[in-house]
Amino acid sequence: MENKKKTTNTKKVKKETKQIDKGLKTPIFNREGEAVKSILLPKEIFGQKTNKALLAQVIRIYLANQRPPTASTKTRSEVAGGGRKPHRQKGTGRARAGSIRAPGRRGGGIVFGPQPTATLLKAPKKMRQKAFSIALSDKYTEGNILFVDSLEFKQPKTKTAAKILTKLPLKKRGKILLVLYGDSSTSSKSFRNLENIKIKKIDDLNILDLLKADSSIFTLDALEKLKERFNYGNKQSD
Repeated sequence: MENKKKTTNTKKVKKETKQIDKGLKTPIFNREGEAVKSILLPKEIFGQKTNKALLAQVIRIYLANQRPPTASTKTRSEVAGGGRKPHRQKGTGRARAGSIRAPGRRGGGIVFGPQPTATLLKAPKKMRQKAFSIALSDKYTEGNILFVDSLEFKQPKTKTAAKILTKLPLKKRGKILLVLYGDSSTSSKSFRNLENIKIKKIDDLNILDLLKADSSIFTLDALEKLKERFNYGNKQSD
């Protein structure tokens, strides 16, 4: 009986250690740049192995879909003018002509010219989510992602926002990406006038924003919304 109890206890300990291993321990900073507490980040989002080929493929699809189909030419049926025959068929000594807007004439229509086409490249949802989690994981392993408890202001104040950025222990201070959640107008108004900072809502965040930024700052609300975006909460409950 004692041996059975020992085995069950060891199994429980193993299960608990496995649950702990699922997360990545990360500090949460306040506005003063002090580590207030620590949380466990899910490895499914921040602990993926790098895959440059997948990142390049998803970015290529994203950029191709952002490019507007602006090139457009007119055929001879769309060009203005040329309704009647320019001269009679025979007797003038000139070549036969049916319209002054024929492709061979100046101001005529274009043959096989570019036309706007609405062809979109598609990537499966799992593929896009995998690439997004790889981008987050790469930034996390490089130490270029910080998590802040709150960045709300009573009134918009750019000077206090600049002080907060100087106090936060950012590894790189080049292009900074600030990821917020919901209607945080005071935060966005406070940070938007600062140089080399881009503000994005978590619902509008894409992979290109992450890769272009040298450092990223997430609020705790944005982090929770990010977990919902990956359906992490539902997976845990299952």
